[in-house]
Amino acid sequence: MNFRTQFNLYATPPHTCSYLPNRQATTVFIDPHFPKDKALYNTLSQHGFRRSGNHLYRPHCHSCDACVPVRIPVWLFKPNRTQKRIWQKNQDITVKTTASVFCEAHFQLYCRYLAARHAGGGMDNPTRDSYIQFLTSGWADTIFYEFYLQTTLIGVAVVDRFEQGLSAVYTFFDPTPEYTKRSLGVYAVLWEIEECKRQCCDALYLGYWIKDCQKMSYKINYHPLEHYRHGIWQLKP
Repeated sequence: MNFRTQFNLYATPPHTCSYLPNRQATTVFIDPHFPKDKALYNTLSQHGFRRSGNHLYRPHCHSCDACVPVRIPVWLFKPNRTQKRIWQKNQDITVKTTASVFCEAHFQLYCRYLAARHAGGGMDNPTRDSYIQFLTSGWADTIFYEFYLQTTLIGVAVVDRFEQGLSAVYTFFDPTPEYTKRSLGVYAVLWEIEECKRQCCDALYLGYWIKDCQKMSYKINYHPLEHYRHGIWQLKP
């Protein structure tokens, strides 16, 4: 598909890579003024694009192709022993669906999560505006899934819905030790896989996997995993 016949693509100037040391990164994104909707999002997701706020983008580095789009074909997914254990451990969690609007309790949880897990990573000290602009969009079908332990909010998974799947946009959770032992990040992915099945979707999109980036390594623990290379989705060996 030739996107340039439909809209303009813009490239950022080279900048320091957020994932690999001593690398320069370039990102291409869809014309911010081009009208976007769920159908366009669905099509572009099949070609490795992701959403951040109102922007659709993908990496386009001249000397590096380390960022690989990946997705889980949910009907083929087989949990491993650790994932089965995590799933069972968290059966006392209740999940509620909420609209993609600002919620102070969500924001405070987000701030605690970033302070504990991503200090110095460029997302420190978020404002309420930057938080909601990052996670939501005026045109995407975005859902906030709240994870409760009894009456305590312990996690939020932000998910986009489109025709061929769900996209895991971002997940944040309570970083205190008593909840950390639950592996809530893993549980959220497992829950989203089941939610894909409930909605009769084919795949859960996990964004980009980078082989030499430790914080992206968790994605290869879901089998089978499809990756997007040379214009096609294929099962990762």
